[in-house]
Amino acid sequence: MQNLIDIHLHLDGSLPFDTAQKLSKLHHFPALNDDQLHQKLSVSKDCHDLNEYLEKFAFPLKLMQTKTDLEMIVFDLLRDLRKQGFIYVEIRFAPQLHTQKDLTQEDAVKACDIGYKNFLNWQDALNDGQADLHANFILCCMRKHDNEKKNMETVLLAKKMLKTSHVVGIDLAGAETPELAIENFKPLFDTAKKLGVPYTIHAGEAMGPESIYEALSLGTKRIGHGIRCTEDSKLVQELIKDQITLECCATSNMNTKVFDQLETYPVRDLLQENVRVTLNTDNMTVSNTTLPKEYKKLEEKTGLSKDEEKQMLKNSIAACFASPQEKERLKKLIG
Repeated sequence: MQNLIDIHLHLDGSLPFDTAQKLSKLHHFPALNDDQLHQKLSVSKDCHDLNEYLEKFAFPLKLMQTKTDLEMIVFDLLRDLRKQGFIYVEIRFAPQLHTQKDLTQEDAVKACDIGYKNFLNWQDALNDGQADLHANFILCCMRKHDNEKKNMETVLLAKKMLKTSHVVGIDLAGAETPELAIENFKPLFDTAKKLGVPYTIHAGEAMGPESIYEALSLGTKRIGHGIRCTEDSKLVQELIKDQITLECCATSNMNTKVFDQLETYPVRDLLQENVRVTLNTDNMTVSNTTLPKEYKKLEEKTGLSKDEEKQMLKNSIAACFASPQEKERLKKLIG
């Protein structure tokens, strides 16, 4: 499948395997064979829940603490995505997680921007007739205790860089727990709204419909995952009425046991009810997946049709934080 779009892809969870090998050597990490490295980067089939899933981010983050690291990772990831047939991607990452050495949050974002510009130069030189891949960045705030200052710095940084980089919005990511309810982070989104910074919010994954209601109360038009809306028919109707987009990630939801089997994954049901569903990878390396694999699995397990796939791509274009000009380019490519 060509002309792919992913609007929910985490940088640290999608660190290319070959890039991890290169960076491990560059930083003189203890040598790991391929199997050992895969175990560090990807979940097994018997992953128990979201918390176990999130443990797989510890190792890649060690490889993402210098400008060279981030430039290389962004370049390599985009190169891989282009080979898969991508035309647009929104890559999200939390700048505060890349400050363990000497980088500031702003340094981390600028490094990712340079990685993207290096990719664009590489892509321009190809001149192979394939549609160009364009990318944008979403900066994640983190659901943690006592990191209000770092999160607010991320929001203000996003505002500062909206016009000078490829940053297009913010997100709230991290483990969903009652103690870290979305409503606790209301000041961040009040500020983002005031500053004109677009945003999406993770909800309806580990926690149910109540977390989606909380996210909606903060004014978001996009929900990261949101698949558990199916547990509340009133909520589904609200999503339809307000044209809220769900950033669904099937394999990831299997890994974290949100759903037990793909056969019951409800994207087709939601599409048929006119919910704005999109299909994404979440974390390509952690979940050991690609977007072509996601579509193929749903075709085989749920009977997903080509028309339904096209509708999800159109939903992605409508929801993405790209410029009007970029959206027009994408619409022409999708047809």
